[in-house]
Amino acid sequence: QVYLAESGGGLVQAGGSLRLSCSASARTFTVYTMAWFRQAPGKEREFVAAVSQSGFDKYIPDEGRFAIFRDDAKNTIYLQMNNLKPEDTAVYYCASTYIPIGGQDMGVATNYGSWGQGTQVTVSS
Repeated sequence: QVYLAESGGGLVQAGGSLRLSCSASARTFTVYTMAWFRQAPGKEREFVAAVSQSGFDKYIPDEGRFAIFRDDAKNTIYLQMNNLKPEDTAVYYCASTYIPIGGQDMGVATNYGSWGQGTQVTVSS
């Protein structure tokens, strides 16, 4: 069982930036594929970004605005969000899996076994 804790959410104006962090309790953090998902009120959970165990394989549908990277020395991943829009408003969740998935499979929520509690991001217009 991996315990995940997100932080860094808050209120930001449209066009602004935020960096979310997710700290993991795992002793062997490097074996985990890590990802960010989000869920807005009344909507289904949506994939945002993922990074493989090695850190080299990334899947980011909106890579023009979002970036994901990991710091294995700190057991932490980050989601850098730029040029935020009101439609980015959601609760952002961190997730992990020890399954060696890659490519678009990293965007499938059912591949992840551990989830954090989420952090709220609100973008005002």
